[in-house]
Amino acid sequence: MDSVEFRKRGKEMVDFIANYMDTIAERRVTAEVDPGYLRNRLPGKPPRTGDKFEDIMNDVERAIMPGITHWQHPNFHAYFPAGNSYPSILGDMLSNAIGCVGFSWAASPACTELETLVLDWIGTQT
Repeated sequence: MDSVEFRKRGKEMVDFIANYMDTIAERRVTAEVDPGYLRNRLPGKPPRTGDKFEDIMNDVERAIMPGITHWQHPNFHAYFPAGNSYPSILGDMLSNAIGCVGFSWAASPACTELETLVLDWIGTQT
């Protein structure tokens, strides 16, 4: 994938995500599948070449989504709050693009210092 296709597919993915979030209330909250359901919906062997993006997205809707518990669904009230938002999705995109592993200051001064700063901010809230 080159940068031209990345831009095209990225815009399609943003549209998919926005549509998912806009229509999530129309989906079942919890999955209605049995253990092992996915083996019957996907090939038994990995593809020898990359699949088309359209085919992958069709597999997401056809095979993956039936097995998803939709934590962002307005009627999902189990476990713990898992608020997701458009700003957090954009932040994840940026974090994944940078691809930095911030497990120590030496590995990533910016990650460590930003984490410390934000925790200090949280600590001052009353």
